[in-house]
Amino acid sequence: MSASNVLGELGGMIASGGIEVVDCSGLLGPNTPLLKLPEDLAKNTPKVVIHKISNYDNDGPFWAWNWLELGEHSGTHFDAPHHWITGKDNPEGYTDTLDVQRLIAPVNVLDFSKESAADPDFLLTIDHVKAWEAEHGEIKAGEWVVMRSDWDQYADDEEKYLNANETGPHTPGPTAEVIQYLIDKGIVGWGTQCVGTDAGLAGEMDPPFPAHNLLHANNRFGLASLANLDKLPAKGAILIVAPLKIENGTGSPIRALALKPKA
Repeated sequence: MSASNVLGELGGMIASGGIEVVDCSGLLGPNTPLLKLPEDLAKNTPKVVIHKISNYDNDGPFWAWNWLELGEHSGTHFDAPHHWITGKDNPEGYTDTLDVQRLIAPVNVLDFSKESAADPDFLLTIDHVKAWEAEHGEIKAGEWVVMRSDWDQYADDEEKYLNANETGPHTPGPTAEVIQYLIDKGIVGWGTQCVGTDAGLAGEMDPPFPAHNLLHANNRFGLASLANLDKLPAKGAILIVAPLKIENGTGSPIRALALKPKA
């Protein structure tokens, strides 16, 4: 079958509802949970602010529109390689210079929601990933890999979502060995349902924050604060992520969408 026929068939399936579009994004607004770093380490992203320009009134009689204050890494968002020091020298590492061919790819959904519910500090290991591959099939080059923790259920409560105390944040995520294993397989990028791509206690790992450190050193992408991964199959869906084409952008809020066959 030719590429044009494949696209035509896909378009028809989407139009008829045979392919379901799943929204994998959380709500972006003033109450969106944002990462909080120690004050002695770094500045933090301010809260999202939505300003009204006009609303069918004297400031614009026939239209409504707003302007926004928000960080590149607010809400469901995309991490480009330039987000991390290990990716700073990559000329393709900005949101306006990356290869858009890589943004749409098959997605592997690793469901470790039960483990994450039982232990907020749950760490995904190579043994976990290899056992998942033995059951569902090999993770291949050019694919997305996302970890389902169902952490999006807490997105309307920032305290629960960040789950931090005096010892730091406590959210599930990958080990450094897992990230390197996936990079060696040639994945496009890695994503989570938590506020960042790393585990809450990743600052104590070697290297620190391995998802950020290793992914961006190897020109891979990160996705954070994903939602509704429970609606996707382990394999068989296509993930579409499109960061804004921000000049020299290190990342961007996104509307992440997945295509899956309708049951």
